[in-house]
Amino acid sequence: MQFTTSFIAFCVAAVVSGSALPAKRANAVTDVQVLNFALTLEHLENTFYAQGLAKHSAADFQNAKLPSWVRGRFEQIMKHESTHVSFLETALGERNYVQPCKYNFGDNSVKDFVDFSGMVETVGTSAYTGAAQLIDDKDYLTAAASILATEARQTAWVNSAVRGGAPWSTSFETPLGVNQIYTIASSVITSCPSGNAKLLPPLTAFPALTLPANTMPGKNVKLAYKPAKGAKTDGEKYVAFISGLTTVFVPLPKSGRVTIPKELYGVVFAMVTNNGTVADDSTTLAGPAYLNFGFGSDGKAEAFAI
Repeated sequence: MQFTTSFIAFCVAAVVSGSALPAKRANAVTDVQVLNFALTLEHLENTFYAQGLAKHSAADFQNAKLPSWVRGRFEQIMKHESTHVSFLETALGERNYVQPCKYNFGDNSVKDFVDFSGMVETVGTSAYTGAAQLIDDKDYLTAAASILATEARQTAWVNSAVRGGAPWSTSFETPLGVNQIYTIASSVITSCPSGNAKLLPPLTAFPALTLPANTMPGKNVKLAYKPAKGAKTDGEKYVAFISGLTTVFVPLPKSGRVTIPKELYGVVFAMVTNNGTVADDSTTLAGPAYLNFGFGSDGKAEAFAI
């Protein structure tokens, strides 16, 4: 199974039950909407682990040549995500909160499940990091930081102890915005309850961006995406490679081929933009796509992981 723009991920979280909600911010996004977006993502993650562990037995994990304790750790992660869902629902109290959507994760093997989990946990840390600026209430922010720390530990464990890759990327986690997370999540969401939309902030899913499975730093590859209906397709285009707190822009010619910067490593998010210096919602044409450029303990690049 190949994942490029699939998700997953999870944004903010958490609240202390009974806290007073702040007034609307200037951007008209409230803490309640942010928490409901977080709950949308936690539902996704919780469902992924519940369905995946029900599908892939202990014998399947053994046949995949994984140690017996690996599945038990995944069971613990599943309980973490279930707790996050309950916590958010309790925090929202009698206010309406979003219900689970329906998903298609496509994990047809234990390897699929493990690889997708690695991406889910990694994107989750980016979602929490990016969403911190949207939270006004300090109690909510403290709870979000607590969940972020757990997500980061889960990320390190899955990607290193289970997948045999690097437990981290650069010195900084990549913060992702709400629409960037929603774009990734949309690739595995098949439908949602009709009442969910009114409880969420306005959301935009950008067109999916895909790169070949053998993408590596220094390699010239062809990108694929379908422009959104009505989007302007003329003018200069760029590929923004976001790594930690750094964004590298590379011109995208009409051929759709781009050479991946050699200096990239670890988890990188790629987006097509119409601006060579700014990569945000106002300049995005497609993406983000999730890339993982593996590197060893010596810091040298290894084979493409996902």
